[in-house]
Amino acid sequence: MKAAFTALGSAALSLAAIGMPAAAQAQAASSGPVVAAGNALLTVSAEGRSTRTPDLAVFNAGVTTQGKTAGAALTENAARMNAVISALKKQGIADRDIQTSNLSVNPVYGEQKRLPDGTVTQEPIIIAYQATNQVSVRQRKIDQFGKVIDTLVAAGANQVNGPSFQLEDADSALDEARVAAMKKARARADLYARASGLRVVRVLTISESGGWAPQPQVMFARAKMEMADAAPSPVAAGELQMNANVTVSYELAP
Repeated sequence: MKAAFTALGSAALSLAAIGMPAAAQAQAASSGPVVAAGNALLTVSAEGRSTRTPDLAVFNAGVTTQGKTAGAALTENAARMNAVISALKKQGIADRDIQTSNLSVNPVYGEQKRLPDGTVTQEPIIIAYQATNQVSVRQRKIDQFGKVIDTLVAAGANQVNGPSFQLEDADSALDEARVAAMKKARARADLYARASGLRVVRVLTISESGGWAPQPQVMFARAKMEMADAAPSPVAAGELQMNANVTVSYELAP
């Protein structure tokens, strides 16, 4: 949301001089909130925070295969990817939580021969084709995430990236952060008002920015042979911090 009135730093105090000339008052009115003659304008910025335990782990899983022809690469890829999707469903992942995110076929070129002077002796030659199929997955049972990853690798997945921990419904946590930000802004405004021998009369404008950034993804890629008799991959969900930043303009009076 674009700020209706902003100030640099955590707080900015602007005191309107008593008996401001009419021309100055008109200029102030055209550039920001209007306060009564003899009153002052105060703008403060504050941040509120709340924390929640994530209830979603979002990750990507897929298969990359290679064949002499594009068709051969795709055929093998389809067989292995079907096994991966079947493994996901057996682990309780619903159809609505599995979505194809990437499907591609690309040529693989052989190394070009170069002469001592650096010139290339031939055009690039296609020696194979590489097929990639990936799905984006939402894991709702976070305590089962490590087991799901291990099952996918055992089923043939050779690309697993994630997780990004999220909240399915972040509104309540954000609202809690907003309330905390407004309380902090008001406390700061009261402090400035008392220090100036004034009192807060009313709120003039409120603008908001903020949210939360998902945690960095953890990368997984393990071969089948590493899965034998191994414990599930450990995953720690931790907490997500929700932030709300508000900029509030107040009118101060004697």
